[in-house]
Amino acid sequence: MLCSVVPNEFGDCYQLALYAAKFSPLECTISDRGDERVMDWLLDPFNYEFMRQALTAGVPIGILCPIVGTYLIVQRMAMLGDVVAHAVLPGLAIANFFNVPLLTGAFVSGMFSTFVTSWIRAQSKVKVDTAMAITFSSFFSLGIALLTGLRSRLDLEELLFGDILSITPTDVWEIGVLTLCVLVGVKFFYKELLFFTFDRVGAEAVGLPVGLINFGLMAAITLTIVASIKAVGVILVVALMVSPAAAAYLLTRELHWMMAVGSGLGVLACMIGMYISYYFNTPSGPAIVLTLFSCFLLALLFSPSQGILTRGGKAPSKEDRRRSKA
Repeated sequence: MLCSVVPNEFGDCYQLALYAAKFSPLECTISDRGDERVMDWLLDPFNYEFMRQALTAGVPIGILCPIVGTYLIVQRMAMLGDVVAHAVLPGLAIANFFNVPLLTGAFVSGMFSTFVTSWIRAQSKVKVDTAMAITFSSFFSLGIALLTGLRSRLDLEELLFGDILSITPTDVWEIGVLTLCVLVGVKFFYKELLFFTFDRVGAEAVGLPVGLINFGLMAAITLTIVASIKAVGVILVVALMVSPAAAAYLLTRELHWMMAVGSGLGVLACMIGMYISYYFNTPSGPAIVLTLFSCFLLALLFSPSQGILTRGGKAPSKEDRRRSKA
């Protein structure tokens, strides 16, 4: 209407019309709705108490497991995590029967399994992997027998596969305290653990208490497993320790960076796994572990220095082979 009254300003009105069309209310509304849908998708799980508790517990577990798993990877002792994870079952059954705190029973049983493994290895010519396999199967069988024989109230399926959605605020506090204790120990004894991990003979030669350091590392592994069993169970907990640490091993060259990247991947996988579990109605433990495997597979394929695709099909360099044998 104004343009017809003032013809000489038609050009200005035309430009104004174009400007108004560029930022039309319809376009802004569609964009806003898209943003709202994304925010609703991200925030909807937080409307439920069980999801808030599960996501909160996933953060310390995602940080702790890869840090401790780093030492297992570097020492080529990943199987030890599986041994301890399955060895806590007898302790859980006995603790439940005598009304003792489950964490105490699990810790004692897990530590005893590491002692049995070391004892078999020291007292015979049996190799460490064989000793681990014997301890693994024996403690696991004993745990199932005790859970059945003592008529334990514990849910065997939950112990085996975990149920992070049933975590309570008390469980979150326990996980947080265990995580803090282990991380403080790693921080204060980082140099000693570093020396022990890469050169045990050299550490003993310079006077470091190798036996005590090894005991502390076994205790850290056991506490980590005890803290994580509620989330993913005894069968899958080793994946939470090993997979992000192994992915970080392919992406970094220094131990502290391996811990940092592994922790980031662990937390990310826990969050993504929980969202997959929520929206696709899948078990949370397997969803987290499969997410971790996806992270490892991506690192295996696209790692800048060791990726299968990025190195163009060439064999690993001498430095990478030497690093893997260290």
